[in-house]
Amino acid sequence: MGLITLLSDFGLQDASVASAKAVFMQRLPKAEIIDISHLVEPYHLLQAAYLLSASYKNFPAGTCHVLLFDIFSEKTPSLILAEKDKQYFLAPDNGLLSLCFGESLLQVWKCLDLVPPANFKDWLNETAEITAKLQTNQPDDLQLEICQLKNAPQHCQPKVQSGSVECQVIHIDRFENIVINITREQFDTIGRGRSFRIVFMRDEEITQLSTHYHNVRSGDILCRFNSAGYMEIAINHGKAASLLGLRMHREKDAIYNTIKIYFE
Repeated sequence: MGLITLLSDFGLQDASVASAKAVFMQRLPKAEIIDISHLVEPYHLLQAAYLLSASYKNFPAGTCHVLLFDIFSEKTPSLILAEKDKQYFLAPDNGLLSLCFGESLLQVWKCLDLVPPANFKDWLNETAEITAKLQTNQPDDLQLEICQLKNAPQHCQPKVQSGSVECQVIHIDRFENIVINITREQFDTIGRGRSFRIVFMRDEEITQLSTHYHNVRSGDILCRFNSAGYMEIAINHGKAASLLGLRMHREKDAIYNTIKIYFE
């Protein structure tokens, strides 16, 4: 039986995560359920997409990734199924999958549209049913409708300008290392081999890529591309987020908190 992973912004203060697991365990009592994270910032699409991107490649073929994120973002909640690298992704059609995978998802099916007054448990039950069927069937065997993914919101993309690119903070880890929404591929495409610099409020500057934290002295700032392929800004044995005054991007913040990379 394939693994089932869960990713959500439910937090751990109440019974939402346990309730979700209970639904899947009733339908698939022998399934192994693994938590990617339930500490995504509420409604933070960029962070959810990053955590999925950073984790899914480590799972074996046949894994079902259930994305319990902003299910009721639309008046008519939906459930879609996508396949990539022989793994399955079940999610609402809210832009999360397109933000994570871009145009690389070639196989996407619509499983259902929930009709009011359907609720969260109804969505979970339908998702558990599809997940159970995927244990012994291919998606094509389920007679689902092929569909197109909802596009990722434009404000979630790096903003390319003349000679620079403006990025957002999408994750801050336990060590206060900062992850921003630009991948190595995007960096190389935009930079075209040019030198770069990142300037911070304390007049600190980064002008080269590191491969490891210890490429710089303890207390010095660095940037590198992490194992998920995203740019990470860190301070060797320090807390970059606090020391640089950076925080997670939120669309409605009064202060627009971004990081700008200049190419020269």
